[in-house]
Amino acid sequence: MREDDVNYVEVYKWLDSYRTVKSDRVRQQLQNLIVMACLPLVRKIACGLARRSTDPIDDLIQVGSVGLLKAVNSFDSSRSKNFRIYATHMITGEIRHYLRDKCAMIKAPREIQELAFRIYQISKYLEEENGVKPTDVEIAEHLQLDLGKVYEVIDIERRKQMISLDQITGFTEEDQYPLHDKIADTKEITKQDLKEMRTLLEQAMSSLNPELLRIVEMHYFEDVSQIDIAKELGISHMQVYRRIKKALSALFKYIQAEGGTQ
Repeated sequence: MREDDVNYVEVYKWLDSYRTVKSDRVRQQLQNLIVMACLPLVRKIACGLARRSTDPIDDLIQVGSVGLLKAVNSFDSSRSKNFRIYATHMITGEIRHYLRDKCAMIKAPREIQELAFRIYQISKYLEEENGVKPTDVEIAEHLQLDLGKVYEVIDIERRKQMISLDQITGFTEEDQYPLHDKIADTKEITKQDLKEMRTLLEQAMSSLNPELLRIVEMHYFEDVSQIDIAKELGISHMQVYRRIKKALSALFKYIQAEGGTQ
């Protein structure tokens, strides 16, 4: 799944309906639809924050999905005009807090702490000397360390960094708020909750014709790219894109009709 595939115009329409619909069941299904459609954004952020193979990417996607759920529940279009930016902050914050807490459970040995200080010092020196941030390879060469050891230390230190709740977010003056103003006061969402949400959405998915249903399952639940789907089905990439868009629109209409809002 690519984040570029997300149709945020449609997502905004679903968010508007999500905020106004009265039926709890319909709200839950709309929430599931929005989360499913935005999963490529979660995967992109999770892959960006993962450090090589030390973080199981599936775990980070699971954690990031919690941040996405919170973003859906707390997004206020009167304060922020860009759901993608807002969701990105929430997803990123959730994953970073997970990595921070995971790292805090293990106290780094003194050797690692000392190496971290040396790496920080040489990194700062090289950046001032050359005007660019040094690579891990350059740091390892200057300190005469094994590259794997440098990776290990940098990875541990990276996980200790916390996203500041006073950090100003947004790219425009109208959309700049401290992050702590945007964090939703929601209960913890467990993996089981996410599984149940997917099950509920699958009831709406049963209304799709077999062709559209298969494409949705492959793209969102089996993590098959649109290009690979096109190859397997013998159709063009553009046809896959259009069918995914058609399927999501059909799901939205089905959910609306169920709530009597159509």
